[in-house]
Amino acid sequence: MTLNLVKLCVGVSAVEELQAWIGYRKDEKRRQGVESAQTHTTRMVPKRAEELLDGGSLYWVIKGNVQVRQHLTDIRPFVDPQGIKRCDLVLEPRLILTEWQPRRAFQGWRYLTPEDAPRDIGNSGSGVNALPPELRVELSNLGLL
Repeated sequence: MTLNLVKLCVGVSAVEELQAWIGYRKDEKRRQGVESAQTHTTRMVPKRAEELLDGGSLYWVIKGNVQVRQHLTDIRPFVDPQGIKRCDLVLEPRLILTEWQPRRAFQGWRYLTPEDAPRDIGNSGSGVNALPPELRVELSNLGLL
């Protein structure tokens, strides 16, 4: 059975910022001559990795709403230089817009079943996503989205 993760996208106020950050990190890795796969490092290793890698995604909460997701392609546990166990979530760099789903703040990540996940809306630019990013952020800050 497919399973997903949901995580706060800290420091990002719009999907466009996340996309720019992904591009920036990919370019930096290329310049450094290291693998340019997009990863997100987390401290906890998901115990249900097999289900996550069976077509699962990481859903990003931006400004209090799940807004976008990325396919999970691999989960790579490792130990950092300080001896702390960590995990790289390897993500497909393509962002898939979703319906907005309100989500309260939480630490770390949470499992998200397909039944509870917001539906994809594609990149059609319809509904909320048709609004300019600045307006979406402002309306979200006012609690209107």
